[in-house]
Amino acid sequence: MFYNISENTKLTFGKFNTFLGYEVIAPAGNFNYSTSYLFSNGPFSHTGLKADFTLSENFSLMLGVFNQTDVTEFNPDGSYAVGAQLGYKDQFLNLLYDKAGLGFEIDYTGGFDASDSFFVGINAAYADNDGEGFYGVDLYPQYSINEAFTLGLRGEYFKTQSDFTTDDRSVIGVTLTGSYVLEDNLIIKPELRLDSGSEDIFIDTDLMATKSLASFVVGAIYTF
Repeated sequence: MFYNISENTKLTFGKFNTFLGYEVIAPAGNFNYSTSYLFSNGPFSHTGLKADFTLSENFSLMLGVFNQTDVTEFNPDGSYAVGAQLGYKDQFLNLLYDKAGLGFEIDYTGGFDASDSFFVGINAAYADNDGEGFYGVDLYPQYSINEAFTLGLRGEYFKTQSDFTTDDRSVIGVTLTGSYVLEDNLIIKPELRLDSGSEDIFIDTDLMATKSLASFVVGAIYTF
């Protein structure tokens, strides 16, 4: 539930999607059909209380207190997480501290219009909890060929980190996606994805471990 205290202040209480990251849970909200490693390893949702403030025409601020990250139905040990988001002209700096979960995470999400037809999205994050965590960066260049069809690329570098291993695993992912709007509520997305890991972290069609993986999918998204 939410309550507008004033024109510039909004309180939200309950379960809501995370404020960190470029990608979201609902496929209709993402350009690429598959999701990134940053999305898969970051938080998905929170249960708690947050306050959103419109500071000016360009600046916004969010402050919140939540249960453990992604523990949405109950609080198993009475610990809490705190989060904040500072926004400036659609560029967002996100902070989360959750000792019982992800630990400390800092995340930047934003982008810019290089031209009327060319947009570049950016997401970078670093998370650490007593030596366990990850970091990575994603670039999302997207070019609108016409009103119905847009071609986009996601290039990602992602690495896990741990004090208990000598070799931290990393992966480079490149995803090429076409987005064709058939009508207002139906989008077709053909997608080619190539992933290459620092170790044998994938499984091929013979169920053998391999460093790389190629995949192709055609997704259909219908909103109502």
